Amino acid sequence: MARDPLIFAATSDLAGKLRGKAFPAGKLEKRLKSGVGWVPTNALITCFDSIADSPFGSLGDLVLMPALDTLVAVDFEDGTAPERFVLSDICTTEGAPWSCCTRSILKAALARLKDCADVSLNATFEHEFQLRDAPASPGSAFGIEAFSAARDLGETLMGALAEAGLTTDTFLKEYGANQFEVTLEPQHGIVAADEAAILRALTHMTARRLRQPVTFSPIIDPGGVGNGVHVHISFVDANGDPATHDPDGPGGMSRVTQHFVAGVLKYLPAMTCLLAPSAISYTRLTPHRWSAAFNNLGFRDREAAVRICPVTAKKPQDIARQFNFEVRAADAAATPHLTLAAIVHAGCQGIEDKLDAPVPAQDDLSELSVSELQARGIVRLPQTLQEALNAFAENATVRGWFPEGFAEVYVAHKNAEIEYVKDLNEADLHAAYADVY
Repeated sequence: MARDPLIFAATSDLAGKLRGKAFPAGKLEKRLKSGVGWVPTNALITCFDSIADSPFGSLGDLVLMPALDTLVAVDFEDGTAPERFVLSDICTTEGAPWSCCTRSILKAALARLKDCADVSLNATFEHEFQLRDAPASPGSAFGIEAFSAARDLGETLMGALAEAGLTTDTFLKEYGANQFEVTLEPQHGIVAADEAAILRALTHMTARRLRQPVTFSPIIDPGGVGNGVHVHISFVDANGDPATHDPDGPGGMSRVTQHFVAGVLKYLPAMTCLLAPSAISYTRLTPHRWSAAFNNLGFRDREAAVRICPVTAKKPQDIARQFNFEVRAADAAATPHLTLAAIVHAGCQGIEDKLDAPVPAQDDLSELSVSELQARGIVRLPQTLQEALNAFAENATVRGWFPEGFAEVYVAHKNAEIEYVKDLNEADLHAAYADVY
């Protein structure tokens, strides 16, 4: 019997998952106009498929509106059906952006950046993941043997990403046990977040076909390393010229970069729950894990929450184009759209309030007292998801970045996740997250 190809209309939701509905590919043109039916309470589905207390109940209707420029079609040429999916905005039945649509929230943040600084953003997301069932291989960190053993996965994945229209950068064996990293070249605005969501989906699809299951879980072994999502950012002005770098600025940062970074650092404690949104994310956000434990700026320091990255270019114009910074507190339990939206809103707040970036920290902050940290404007990031949610709920500025009702829905969603895992022992807790991410 002949197959009727389907396209999956996907939304990147509050659990960091792609959820949605499929429709016949032959009806794409129709669905681009009419959308696909959706339900408000679906936003309350946690990563474990429990449903948080919903303000919507059984009422209401929404539509998933496919964004044609995100359409993915990848044929693995292995006898299985090609993968076809398209990212979508969640809209009301009248066509307005819905308050809990992460893609629409990011669009609003990017528009704010344009309005307040007349610059736009380029970004890319570095993703770390781990093989689930592979045996331990001591001595394999960054090693050619471990890379070679995973060559089929790496090359098939890079081929799938390229077929989907993404511009690939690197694939490498990372430091952790059976840990790998895959990166893409920077893209403009919302495209960076779209491609991050597509990359995660295609990585799982590739791994499943090769019978090498993977997980992007923030951490699968409390005694090991975590899997982060480092977000690299730079700016261009209205003419498309680089606007991130100033050779005379502190750390090489332009004025707009200084303000933006200062905003991210000031509001990071109150928005950590949006970037690191799982109950185990906070095991990773501890000192000496090369992640982020404090709201500090670092110059080429991989322990910093925001790191000024090195450049290899020599000519001034090339340096300006290559210069970027990265935010290191995020992980893949978060949707990339909400991660980037929170970062951009915080940066805009810093620009609007003309905040000054701090001096990059050069010492081990875990050895300093609370009073010593406070004297330098540095605080410890939240140490549990509940603490992070409380900081978010208590910060009117951060809540105000988002549409009316969003903060309440998000907190309810995450409280339901906490409730679901509260009685799990440590081993079962980490295994549960490894299964869903």
